[in-house]
Amino acid sequence: MKQELYIYGQWTGSNLEQIDVTNPGNGEVIGSVPKAGEKETKQAVDAAHEALKSWKKTTAAERAGYLREVFRLMHEEKEEIAELMTRENGKTIKDSEQEVVYAASFLDWFADEAKRVYGRSIPGKHADHRIDVIKQPVGVTAAITPWNFPAAMITRKLAPALAAGCTFIIKPATATPFTAMKIIELCERAGIPKGVVNLVTGSASDITGVFMNDSRVRKLSFTGSTEVGKMLIEQSAHQVKKLSLELGGHGPLLVFNDADLDTAVEEALRAKFRNGGQSCIAANRFYVQSGIYAEFVERFSREVEKMKTGDGMNRDNDIGAVIDQDGYEKIEHHVEDAVKKGAVLTAGGKGTTDNGAYFFQPTVLKDASPDMIIMKEETFGPVAPIQSFETEEEAVELANDTPYGLASYVFTTDHARGVRVTEALEFGVVGWNDGVPSAAQAPFGGLKESGYGREGGVEGIEEYLETKYVAKNIR
Repeated sequence: MKQELYIYGQWTGSNLEQIDVTNPGNGEVIGSVPKAGEKETKQAVDAAHEALKSWKKTTAAERAGYLREVFRLMHEEKEEIAELMTRENGKTIKDSEQEVVYAASFLDWFADEAKRVYGRSIPGKHADHRIDVIKQPVGVTAAITPWNFPAAMITRKLAPALAAGCTFIIKPATATPFTAMKIIELCERAGIPKGVVNLVTGSASDITGVFMNDSRVRKLSFTGSTEVGKMLIEQSAHQVKKLSLELGGHGPLLVFNDADLDTAVEEALRAKFRNGGQSCIAANRFYVQSGIYAEFVERFSREVEKMKTGDGMNRDNDIGAVIDQDGYEKIEHHVEDAVKKGAVLTAGGKGTTDNGAYFFQPTVLKDASPDMIIMKEETFGPVAPIQSFETEEEAVELANDTPYGLASYVFTTDHARGVRVTEALEFGVVGWNDGVPSAAQAPFGGLKESGYGREGGVEGIEEYLETKYVAKNIR
């Protein structure tokens, strides 16, 4: 596998300063990647700008064909990609394999959406007047992706961009660049013309600075922290650059007295512990109605205690490594603060560190309260704090008491209640008796300080299209 930049169909950058990439599961350096700066990023923009001239003129069927071939190659090499992802990310091999399939699904979906970019005709102002609405690609697009889902965060940006007729530059997280490089390698093998996809790794500030200041880059898609997202909004104002932002979350999970407890426990485990809780849509705050509170805590804790933590390559393990020391210390601090303020550990609660590898047991804290840091801040780890509530109104108020609005979860068998609560929740994604609501065909995105724009679904390709109308006198 190449461990270089990819610019205008060439792998390059081996002569640059290198950045080591470490396996979070054992602390070992597994490779290095070039530290690109302004020069290399400008070259990538040049390449994407040049390739746009011909790429935007290709037919929808041609673009769909390329995406389908990358989709085929991802499935063909699923095991290799999954192992690579586990080595650089630390997640379990089971999670990695599921992510490869999920990531590939965006290529499949948007291959079809390329053929469904429709315009329309509008009645004119008089008998000899017509108005046509057409859709055109935004142009050169750039994407900045995080470490926690190194495949899916790329394909759900790359696939709609290419399907719409845009060219693409990806800047993956330096912690997990190899999965991105593998996906770009598959794009090359699929025959995607040179310059249509490009990859740069290195200095985030230098690379982002070029993206934000070069007027040829018409759109930036970013997945990451709210703090960085706000800076990008400020920077985009100079050129009124188009943005899509998927930012932080602090997802509530509500369980009502009438919930099917088997379903609630099973799906809550998925909502909380997928990817070791290192997910923006992870359930971070559990609110359980008082009538079933004790039983839910007991059953949920019992299942959590069965989960195993350790090396992600071991298929017996359910929770892999924490990405780094900062992430580990944040988890540890949240748990210690909660216990100090009255929370009771009913499962887990301990972490281990060894030679640069960090692991934390899946943990359950009952009797959580609003004054605990863990109920105010995103933990990004395998910890489930549980607080009781009495009424539906209280549950909604607690859930919405956050500046974030990415994902939320509701467990109830009362259809009327489900409708009321899902409509009242101020979140862009709601899982109703569903702990993993994400799907390529659904418009993923947040409200409030969790960002704007949507990825997936019909809405996903619209983010890469401009609307133009043509008013015609035909007499």
